[in-house]
Amino acid sequence: MMRKFLSAAIPQDMNVPPVEGVAGGGTAYGWNDGGFALPKGSIDPAEVSTSDLVHVWCIPSTANVGHSEMPRLLEPANLLAARNERESVQIALRPKVSWLSSGIAGIVQVQSNDLFSAAGDRLVLGQSVTLRRVVPILGVPDALVPMELPQSQISLHPGETTAIWVSIDVPSEQPPGQYEGEIIITASKGEKEFPCQGWDREERHQLYTELKRCLDIVEPVDIKPLDEVVQRLKSAGTSLRGILSSLSFAEFLTDDGIGDVMEEDAISNLSVRVKINLTIWDFTLPATPSLPAVFGISDTVIEDRFGVQHGTQEWYHALDQHFKWLLQYKISPYFCRWGNSMRVLTYTCPWPADHPKSDEYFSDPRLAAYAVPYAPPVSGNVIADDYLRKEIEILKTKSHWKKAYFYLWDEPLNSEQYGSLCNLAREIHAYADDARVLTTYYCGPNDLPLAPNAFEAFLKVPKYIRPHTQIYCTSEWVLGNREDLAKDIIAELEPEKGEEWWTYVCMGPSDPHPNWHLGMRGTQHRAVMWRVWKEGGTGFLYWGANCYEKATVPSAEIRFRRGLPPGDGVLYYPGEVFSSSHEPVASVRLERILSGLQDIEYLKLYSSRFGREEGLALLERTGIYLGPERYTLEHTPIDAMRGEIFNSCRA
Repeated sequence: MMRKFLSAAIPQDMNVPPVEGVAGGGTAYGWNDGGFALPKGSIDPAEVSTSDLVHVWCIPSTANVGHSEMPRLLEPANLLAARNERESVQIALRPKVSWLSSGIAGIVQVQSNDLFSAAGDRLVLGQSVTLRRVVPILGVPDALVPMELPQSQISLHPGETTAIWVSIDVPSEQPPGQYEGEIIITASKGEKEFPCQGWDREERHQLYTELKRCLDIVEPVDIKPLDEVVQRLKSAGTSLRGILSSLSFAEFLTDDGIGDVMEEDAISNLSVRVKINLTIWDFTLPATPSLPAVFGISDTVIEDRFGVQHGTQEWYHALDQHFKWLLQYKISPYFCRWGNSMRVLTYTCPWPADHPKSDEYFSDPRLAAYAVPYAPPVSGNVIADDYLRKEIEILKTKSHWKKAYFYLWDEPLNSEQYGSLCNLAREIHAYADDARVLTTYYCGPNDLPLAPNAFEAFLKVPKYIRPHTQIYCTSEWVLGNREDLAKDIIAELEPEKGEEWWTYVCMGPSDPHPNWHLGMRGTQHRAVMWRVWKEGGTGFLYWGANCYEKATVPSAEIRFRRGLPPGDGVLYYPGEVFSSSHEPVASVRLERILSGLQDIEYLKLYSSRFGREEGLALLERTGIYLGPERYTLEHTPIDAMRGEIFNSCRA
């Protein structure tokens, strides 16, 4: 069954949103966005249908829903998903008029429910069904901040569109079939029975903790440098704004303090009901991703921002939290610490191989590959050579050793750096001749020409460093729009000896090529993995998921690193930036990476039935991806591809 968003296709001529600031709309009270005649006097949402006050419509997960997004017709969200897959859709809200006089257009209550099949099976709200609000970063919709369930409220601003990101995670054991549910949108003035009037001890303790945390941030400023004082004050302000905007103080969001929790009959008569229809088909995505996607996490960024000292119990806990959280995105995380001349220490597990946590990490079926450190991640009395030998001796006896790789140097540039890399690899192979060393590169040694031109020299790198590298990981930037050059790269490798070709993106390639920069189209984000599959790569690396500018408090404003395209190296945000939650906040781009990895599983299934050439033909026939400058700008071809795979393979 094919999903359809008949009115939600992204126009072919749509401009990419600016990185700095997306324009809003009107700001005057009583402005009209069309479709509803303004009543005289004040508007009471308890007496007016929500559909007369708010535009509500569904829009695909590949759409960047900015403040200026214009309304479309509301249709049910028809989704298709395999088991062990996450599917997402957005619900857009845009006020038609203002019914409050407090500087906002109004407040809507968002009520969610489980999804049910005719057989009585369910997808449980809060477990399989989650809602997150799309929050702009530098004016571009990107951060996905969790919403309270089963009911939460959102403030709408005049002339601005707000989006809710709805995700459905289908468990591996979920019975296939048709599932239905709805999300109920109801205009209101706020809450009548305010939580602050009857707080229990736990709620009062939470408020006390959050306020004390603000005080702890600002109190010691007299002994701090000026720039850190400014950062701490901003952080405290962010935290206080989060507290004041919580449901506990909802009554003060309006001028008159009047609220109205709708009665059931009022909800039924006045609310907008967004129908969610999900088809779960009898195919289960593999627990271990078919394509290893290894993503870096900077341990120094975690140490600085969360104030944890390297090697302490708090440090281990912080790294453990990030590792487990990222696994849900079918990503194989590794922690990294940068050295001189782009030498890098990488490790997936901070504990040594003889620690119980090591087996827990490496045996997790969701982990497709893991980085083994060349030196101990935590300094101690261990000699580096002894550490490496002991680690390899232990890991070689494990069934998960086939997942192991060593990532020693990032983008070597000259013969000295290539030589150092080979020396390190030589030591590793002395302990395990089947060890896999991964090397990222985009050029050959610049002081030792391997060929008459740059690309020919790039092609000769495998011959230059063989047998000291087994995974040749090249930048997609090198190919430009010549994806046919991928065949030349693969031709230089010796797969019969275990050599592989992986790719990566970072600062490049740039627009219009697929990448994960902020402000790129949603299909452009998702196309990164389409490109990997079409070109024949067997793995993928991304240099950093949390590499924002240094900060010393968790709730400090996120700043992208200077000199990098916005969003480069940052795929999730600290939860403390948006609320009191300590759980990371995903970006829209991270969700699209997950979708792209899931698309690879669909294409792999189709190709296993009909051959790889038919899989490539399917990409071309549906128009989803033809090349790095020729891929769909709309969501409809994605549904067409997935629908054809569903219809062809479900038998």
